[in-house]
Amino acid sequence: MTRIRRRSFATAAVSLGVCAAAAVVSVTTAGGSAAAESKDEPSVVGSGKLKRNPGDNAYFTIDAHGFGGEARGTFDVSHQYGKKFDVRFKGRIDCLLTGGPVAVATGIVTDAQVKAAPGVPMPSAAELKGKRFGFTILDSGKGGKKDRLGYSWAMDGLPVNSVGKCVSSAPFETLEKGDFTTHHWMPSRTGS
Repeated sequence: MTRIRRRSFATAAVSLGVCAAAAVVSVTTAGGSAAAESKDEPSVVGSGKLKRNPGDNAYFTIDAHGFGGEARGTFDVSHQYGKKFDVRFKGRIDCLLTGGPVAVATGIVTDAQVKAAPGVPMPSAAELKGKRFGFTILDSGKGGKKDRLGYSWAMDGLPVNSVGKCVSSAPFETLEKGDFTTHHWMPSRTGS
């Protein structure tokens, strides 16, 4: 009788081991696909030159990925008007939200250069560093044709004060050339 119990115990142990191994494989496979799904995230990537009069050259480049305050990436802005006005600044993205073809991102200025025309009030490069500015992109989905862009300083020039995270203006400017691609993604909403 002892042999039967030992065999039953051994058989049960082997069966439990096989089930445990199957469970580990199942969880690993499910976890792997869940991890792959969790890599989907909102983004806006691209660059463009705004449609302006000759001699007024404004360029924007944005590479933003991630959701809300977990966003990361970079932005680069340059605006030259004639020979006496040249403002450039770049920085790191700190917020991104998307809604269909629209993305709103903000970022903190890490580097700036300012050469303003006489009589044009502008903050200095030092005043721009550390400030948060906002960008709004409307991706037309037509290879850049009819893409639009807005920015938080649209109404008051480059302000010395920061805007809140993910705050910008409507995308009122059109692109002369370039393309922005927005990928919309939101985390699932569970529960009520």
